[in-house]
Amino acid sequence: MAVVLPFEPNEPSIEALVGLVKADMDRVNAAILARTGSDVAMIPEVANHLISSGGKRLRPMLTLACAALSGYEGDGHVKLAASVEFMHTATLLHDDVVDESDMRRGKLAARKLWGNEASVLVGDFLLGQAFRMMVEVGSLTCLDILSNAACVIAEGEVMQLSAAKNTETTEDDYLAVIRGKTAELFAAACEVGAVLGQRPKAEQSACRSYGMNLGIAFQLVDDALDYGGSQAKLGKNVGDDFREGKLTLPVILAFRRGDQAERAFWQKCLEKGEADATDLDRAIGLLAKHRAIVDTVERARHYGAIAKDALALFPASKAKDALMEAVDFSLSRAH
Repeated sequence: MAVVLPFEPNEPSIEALVGLVKADMDRVNAAILARTGSDVAMIPEVANHLISSGGKRLRPMLTLACAALSGYEGDGHVKLAASVEFMHTATLLHDDVVDESDMRRGKLAARKLWGNEASVLVGDFLLGQAFRMMVEVGSLTCLDILSNAACVIAEGEVMQLSAAKNTETTEDDYLAVIRGKTAELFAAACEVGAVLGQRPKAEQSACRSYGMNLGIAFQLVDDALDYGGSQAKLGKNVGDDFREGKLTLPVILAFRRGDQAERAFWQKCLEKGEADATDLDRAIGLLAKHRAIVDTVERARHYGAIAKDALALFPASKAKDALMEAVDFSLSRAH
């Protein structure tokens, strides 16, 4: 059983963003390859398994695009963009261990090939390299923003552990989790681009707001995709969130709107971990019955609109156009 997600037929793309930052992304990719090098053979093996697995690298592209939006002409944005990607990659390596995930971006997760210990330690290595590059850029403000983001992301992950399998989790609780674990890195990635450009505080805050709200929208679409997407597009198995007992927004909405028997079903599957082979189909049916997927996507659209409005301070430019379309792309990924 599948859920049809409400997206428009004309799917936006991030080609404008990719084209805008292509030359700089080539330099970022070179920096990433150089910084994964180590005399310890397992480190580049594990790191490159994930880094080379086809991720869109949206976060570092946002750093580059916000630097362009802000008129920055130096080269510090390249190292900061590489730092952002290393922070993201480290988070993925750690997440897969915590979640006991088998797949990542359509491939076996690193933990399945090298073990949990190696995945955690290589993630730590990448975080160390990220901070080395931040220091090399020489901006204490950027270092403060990204180091704070690292703390907030960790807090978000711990909050998610507390919320996992807990059907008492509210929508506000859940939004606090995704602000920390997902949206904070989007926000920091965008903010440092404007800081490098030495833009007024209002414009730095606008870039941060753009990234934060884009990040929330991005995660909410991921939540919807887990029940209404395809394995090819997800890069993981459809229903992984359900099998892992994760309380995401579609489930929170369906649980709140359901009757006593339906709530008992969610508690059996998620809190007690007693889901059987047929329960995913029933879960998807309940999500459809209560418009939980549709409403999750509508909330994502709301945050996407806030992200676009945040850029209103900036004059028309190719960078602004590319950033605006990146929002539409993030919302339309399931089409």
